[in-house]
Amino acid sequence: MQYLDSFTLASEKQETGYILSFDYKLDMKCYPKDVYPFKIFPQKGLHTLTFETITLLYGSNGSGKSTLLNVIAEKLELRRDAPFNRTPFHEEYLGFCRYDTSRGKPIPKGSRIVTSDDTFDFLLNVRTINEGQERRREELFEEYDRTKEESFTLRSLEDYEELKRHSEAKRKTKSAYVSRRMQQDLPTRSNGETAFAYFTSCIQENALYLLDEPENSLSASLQLRLAQFLEEAVRFYNCQLLISTHSPFLLALKGAKIYDLDASPVIPRKWTELETVRLYRDFFEGHRGEFSQ
Repeated sequence: MQYLDSFTLASEKQETGYILSFDYKLDMKCYPKDVYPFKIFPQKGLHTLTFETITLLYGSNGSGKSTLLNVIAEKLELRRDAPFNRTPFHEEYLGFCRYDTSRGKPIPKGSRIVTSDDTFDFLLNVRTINEGQERRREELFEEYDRTKEESFTLRSLEDYEELKRHSEAKRKTKSAYVSRRMQQDLPTRSNGETAFAYFTSCIQENALYLLDEPENSLSASLQLRLAQFLEEAVRFYNCQLLISTHSPFLLALKGAKIYDLDASPVIPRKWTELETVRLYRDFFEGHRGEFSQ
């Protein structure tokens, strides 16, 4: 499903006019010299992007992939979880941007951007929860040992719950006693497996999703699974995806339109034409003989 048809960035003329009009601010010590996100995309000859159901932003580190994704997300007012470092120039820059939606309809409410910071924060939260569970488990182990050694006499009905606890400690093993008193741990996963679960849980039906390098923390096999999941999200669940990536597995997504941000001017390319993909190909070609041994 197509929700966002095109996005137009500030033109070189608009950027130049704005920056020249603010010379006095740039001379103020309290005002930043860096006018980010100005002075990035005109140098790349990038002004208007048109989108398909899957559109990929490819480029090396520092090529502007994440910046472009964040600019689009901010202009569309998409939901984001992790804080975004905005400069004093962001609002002015966004004022020059515009976009067109499919048949003029608004972007679906469930749409959002998912960044590397979102994934990292989620991993930290899972780790914190599990560490808290581990502390609670140790406390219950100590409680079990202490209760086994203590004698207890029921003096009133108010002591009934305490009696049940002592009785249970006498009858049950330590593991059974502890597991009954604490929540089940979150499934133990690697960072990659947890990150994969996070991405798949974020994406729901009928929405636009901007994903910033979702391959981070994922093994090759998980990147393949993610690629399959994303294709199915578009095909069966009416999602539209805009993804920044340099993963060959994601660059090969079926039917994807790929913008090469390393090119000047920025142009769409086939995934097999991209430098990263060709480096992988040349590397494996150079080791072809070792695979036949």
